[in-house]
Amino acid sequence: MAYRDEKLSEEKVFKDPVHRYVHVRDRVIWDLIGTAEFQRLRRIKQLGTSYLTFHGAEHSRFNHSLGVYEIVRRIIENFKDRPNWDDEERLLCLSAALLHDLGHGPFSHSFEKVFKLDHEDFTQAILLGDTEVNQVLRRVEEGFPEKVADVINKTYSNKLVVSLISSQIDADRMDYLQRDAYFTGVSYGHFDMERILRVMRPMEDQVVVKESGMHAVEDYIMSRYQMYWQVYFHPVTRSAEVILTKILHRAKELYESDYTFKLEPVHFLSFFEGKPNLSEYLALDEAVTLYYFQTWMQEEDPVLSDLCHRFVNRKLFKYIEFNPNSQMNEWMELYKLFQKAGLNPDYYLVVDSSSDLPYDFYRPGEEGERLPIHLLQPNQELKELSRLSDIVESISGKKRTDHKLYIPLDRLQEMSNRSKTKKRIMEILYG
Repeated sequence: MAYRDEKLSEEKVFKDPVHRYVHVRDRVIWDLIGTAEFQRLRRIKQLGTSYLTFHGAEHSRFNHSLGVYEIVRRIIENFKDRPNWDDEERLLCLSAALLHDLGHGPFSHSFEKVFKLDHEDFTQAILLGDTEVNQVLRRVEEGFPEKVADVINKTYSNKLVVSLISSQIDADRMDYLQRDAYFTGVSYGHFDMERILRVMRPMEDQVVVKESGMHAVEDYIMSRYQMYWQVYFHPVTRSAEVILTKILHRAKELYESDYTFKLEPVHFLSFFEGKPNLSEYLALDEAVTLYYFQTWMQEEDPVLSDLCHRFVNRKLFKYIEFNPNSQMNEWMELYKLFQKAGLNPDYYLVVDSSSDLPYDFYRPGEEGERLPIHLLQPNQELKELSRLSDIVESISGKKRTDHKLYIPLDRLQEMSNRSKTKKRIMEILYG
C-alpha cells in the first residue's frame, strides 16, 4: 500500500477539552505529529503573554494545531461525495491544517516585530528544508512538501482547499476562538460550530454556508469581535508585550554596543545580527527565552535588569488612554520630563495601539483581504453575508482603534513629592 493511503492499525485519539477528541487514522498525520518540529510547538504558547492576564491561558500552538486539523477532518467528512469536492485533496488539506503554525517563534508576534522576522517564512523553511517534517511529506509523493507550503502560503491553485484554513470563516479561526475562550475562562468565544460545519458546502473556489446557517455565522462573527477586545487586545496583556518587546530591544542594543553579558546569550546572537538560520530559529523556544530573562535579572545594565524583573515577577507598566495623533505635544513634553527624571523614555514611555476589523468583506483592488462569507440561497445563488445580516452589516468595515500610554507608575511614585518634574508628569498623565 502507498504511504499516502496507509492507515494505522487502530485509530489514535487525543483527548481535547474543546473538541472532546481529535481522531488520527492516517499514518502520514501520525508521523507528522511525531516530528521534532511539530513537538516543538508544545513549547510555544498560543496566546503569548496572555497568561499574565488570564492565568489559564497556558495552552500551546501544539493544542491549537491539533484542533485545526480536527475541524478540517470533520469538514472533509461532510464534503465527501458532494459536487466540487475532490477527495484526492484530502491528505493535503489535513497536512496543511496540522502544520499551518509550524514557524511560530517564542511569544510569536512581539518576537517577530523586534527581529523583523515573519513566522510564515519559517513555516515555509521548515516544510521545504532539511527537517523531519520535510522527510515525512516527501514520502507521500515528490512535490508534496511544496503543495502543503502553497496551501499555507495561499498560493495553491485549488482555492477551495486554501479557504479551509484561510478565509473569513476557516478552521484556524474556529479553533482558536473556542480554544482561547476555554483557556482564558471567558464566555465570548463560544458559538455553534457543529451547526456551521453541517451547513458548509464546497464551491469551486471557496467554502460557502447555507442560508439556513446564517444565525450561527452571526454568532461566530460577534464572538470574534468580543474576543479581540476582551482577550487579544486586553490592556494588561499589551503591557506585558510592551515589556517583552523592550527587553529584546535592550538586549539587542547592548549587544550592538559591545556590552559584556555575564552569560553570553548564545541562542540570541544570530537574531541580534539579523540572520538566524533554521536550526538556530528552531532552538529558541519560550523555555529558553525565559531562562535568559531570569539570567538577565542579574545583569549590570539597570534597564535590562529592571525590565526582566518586571516581566518575570509580573510588575507590569500601568496605562492611561492616550491618543498620539491628538496629544503629540504632551508626549514630547513627557519624553523630556522622563529624561530629566532619569527614566529612559525609549523604554519607559510607550504608546501602544490596537485595531481590528470584525468583518471586512473583499473590496476589488485591495490586496490581502480574506474572502468574504457567502451564503448559499435555496435557488443556489450566492449572496455576501452582510447583505442579508443586519448584525454583520452594522459592523462591516468599521475599524476600531484603541491607544494606550504605558508607564512605570511605581518608579514615578518613588520620586520625591517635592519634585517639580514628578508633579508635572502627574499633571499631564492624570490631570
